[in-house]
Amino acid sequence: MSERTINRVLVANRGEIARRVFATCRRLGVSTVAVFSEPDADAPFVREADVAVALGGSTPAESYLRGEAVIEAARRTGAEAVHPGYGFLAENADFARAVLDAGLVWIGPSPEAIAAMGSKTEARTRMRAAGVPVLPGAHLDGEAGDALRAVAEEVGFPMLVKAVAGGGGKGMRLVEAPAELEGGVEAAQREAAGAFGDDAVFLERFAPRARHVEIQIVGDAHGRVASLHERDCSVQRRHQKVIEEAPSPAVDQRLRKSMSEAAVAVGEALGYVGAGTVEFLLTEGGEFFFLEVNTRLQVEHPVTELVTGLDLVELQLLVAEGRPPPPEARGPELRGHAIEARLYAEDPAHDFLPVTGRLTRFAIDTDAVRVDTGVEDGASISPFYDPMLAKVVAHGRTRGDAARRLADALARAELHGTTTNRDFLVRVLRHPEFLAGEADTSFLDRHDPAALGAPVVGADGVRLAAAAAALAGQAERRASARVLATLPSGWRNNPLDEPQPATFAVGEDELRVGYRFGRDGALVRLRVGDDDLEGARLHVCGPELVDLEVAGVRRRYRVAIAADGLTVHVNTDEGQVDLVEVPRFVDPAEAAEEGTLIAPMPGTVTRLLAQAGASVTAGQPLLALEAMKMEHEFTAPADGVLTELRVEEGSQVETGAVLAVVEGTE
Repeated sequence: MSERTINRVLVANRGEIARRVFATCRRLGVSTVAVFSEPDADAPFVREADVAVALGGSTPAESYLRGEAVIEAARRTGAEAVHPGYGFLAENADFARAVLDAGLVWIGPSPEAIAAMGSKTEARTRMRAAGVPVLPGAHLDGEAGDALRAVAEEVGFPMLVKAVAGGGGKGMRLVEAPAELEGGVEAAQREAAGAFGDDAVFLERFAPRARHVEIQIVGDAHGRVASLHERDCSVQRRHQKVIEEAPSPAVDQRLRKSMSEAAVAVGEALGYVGAGTVEFLLTEGGEFFFLEVNTRLQVEHPVTELVTGLDLVELQLLVAEGRPPPPEARGPELRGHAIEARLYAEDPAHDFLPVTGRLTRFAIDTDAVRVDTGVEDGASISPFYDPMLAKVVAHGRTRGDAARRLADALARAELHGTTTNRDFLVRVLRHPEFLAGEADTSFLDRHDPAALGAPVVGADGVRLAAAAAALAGQAERRASARVLATLPSGWRNNPLDEPQPATFAVGEDELRVGYRFGRDGALVRLRVGDDDLEGARLHVCGPELVDLEVAGVRRRYRVAIAADGLTVHVNTDEGQVDLVEVPRFVDPAEAAEEGTLIAPMPGTVTRLLAQAGASVTAGQPLLALEAMKMEHEFTAPADGVLTELRVEEGSQVETGAVLAVVEGTE
C-alpha cells in the first residue's frame, strides 16, 4: 500500500465516539465531517465538526445505518476517509467495501477481515483451524424441539445463546437448564434481528467464574501486528461491559505473553490492518479460550491509551495512510493502572432498565478523571440510541489509586434530571471483591445489583441533605417573594410555634424537615423527623448553596431546584441525594390505580404474553417492550386478574402510558 495523506475525515457515528475521533483529528490538523439524525441535530458532536450533514430520520435504520447516505455525505463534503467509530456500520463488511468502491479511505481493517470475523461461527471455525482454543459450541440452523435439545446436550449446560452477527451483549441469553432452551433461543433471535437485521444464533458453552480478558492489537499495511497488552472487562450486566481496566489483575507476565502471542497470531492470519481487539475467556485455572475479534475501536480503548501513552485513533489514521505505527507502539511499557466506568441512564434497581428524559445538569471533574461523553447540560436522552452518557476513566500509580480516584469523581458528579447507574458504579469500585482483583463475569450473580445500586449517601447524610434542600427552598422563596420579603422565612411571633414544615420523598421514604428563623434572620431551630439538630448554624444559605454547621461539623451543599419546583438535587462530597418535595395538597387524579402497569419509557410492544381476563400471579410476564435496542419484559405487579390489556403487538407507547391493569383477588 502506498502512502497517502488524509486531510478530511467523516465519522459515520454519533455522540461520544464522534467527539473522541474529532479531538484527535483536530490535534493532527485533519478536518472533520459529522453526519446526524433529527434527534441529534443540536448535539455537541454536530457543533464540533467542521462540516455536518443531516441524514434525516430518528431511528438508526432511518439515519446512521443508511450506508449510501453516509457515503454521499462524504462525497458532498470532500471527505477523503470514513471512520466508522463503533456500533452501527463499524463491523459491516458491505459498507466497508462500498466506502472503498467509492474511492474513499476506510479507516479500519479490510472488508474480508470484517466478514471473516463478523460471523461468530465462521470466526470460531477459523480460530480452531489456526490452533487457537475455543469453547464447545454449535451453529443453529432452524432446529426446534428434540433436534434443538440434542444439539444443546452436545454443547452442554449452562450455555449462552449468541447472535452470529452480534456484539455488545445484544442477542444473547444465558440458558442454564433444558427447560429454558427454546425461550432463550427465541428471545435471542428476536433481539438479534432487531439489533443487527440477522436473527441467526449459535450455542456456546458458558464458563462460570471466568474472566473476560481482551488483547488490543494494531496491524499495519506492511504485515506487522503488535499487541498493546490486555484489558479486563469482567464486570458486566446483561453481558454488556460496565467496568473495564488495564492491565488485568488476573494476568501475570507469563500469561500476558501467551495471550498476546495468540492475539498477534490471529491478526497475522487475518492480514489485519488497523486497530482491533481479540477477546478471550480466562478460566479460574488460567486457561484462555477465543471468544471473538472486534474489528473496530472498542468502547473501552481509553484504558489502553492511559497505560501506554498511545492515541489509538492516531494509530488508526497512520495505518490508514499506509504509514507504519511509531516504534513505541510495537511493544509499549505498561505505566500504572487505568479503570473505566460506563455511566448509563438506567436503573440498576429494576434490572438496569434504560430510562429517558432530560439531563438538566452534567458535571464531572475533568481535572481528576478523563471524561469521554456525547452529552451536556440539557441533553435529551433518546429512546432510539444506547443510553450511555459517558465513559469516566481514572489513571493511577496503582490499581487501588485508580479505583479510589474514579469512585470519588463519580460520587461528586452532578447528574440531575434522570436516573443513572452512578451509585452502582461507585459501590462496585469500592467493593472488597473488586478491590481484591477477584471480580469475574458472574460478579453480579453473586451480588444483587439493586443493593449495589442503592444510594451511596448514608441515612445521616440524607437527613442533612433534606435539611439543606428545605433551607435552599425557603431561600429561593424569600428571594422571589413579592410581599413581606424582609421577614425571615419560617419566622413566628410565638416562639413556641412548631417549625415551618417541609416534607420530602427520598425513594420510597419520606422525611419531614422543620426550621425556624429569628427576627434577626438567624437560624434558631432545625428539625429532621423527630430530632432537633444540635447546634445548627447557617454560614451561607442561598437557593444554590447551603453552608450548614451541625454539632460542630460544617459542610457545604450544592443545591439545584428543578423547574417543577419540587424536585431537588443535593450534591455533597459523599454523593448526590435526589429528593421530591411532597405538596401539602395532592391532586387525587394524579394517583395511579393500584395494579396499573405503566410504561417507564417509550418503545414498541413486541409480544403479548397473557390475555385480558386471565388469572395471573405476581412476577408473571405479561408483555415485552423494545426500547433502546433491548427487549424488556414487564410482569404482573400482584396476584389477580388481568382486567385490562391496553396495547397490542406493534403498539408504540410513550412514557407513562398505561399498558395493563391487574385487579387483586381476595
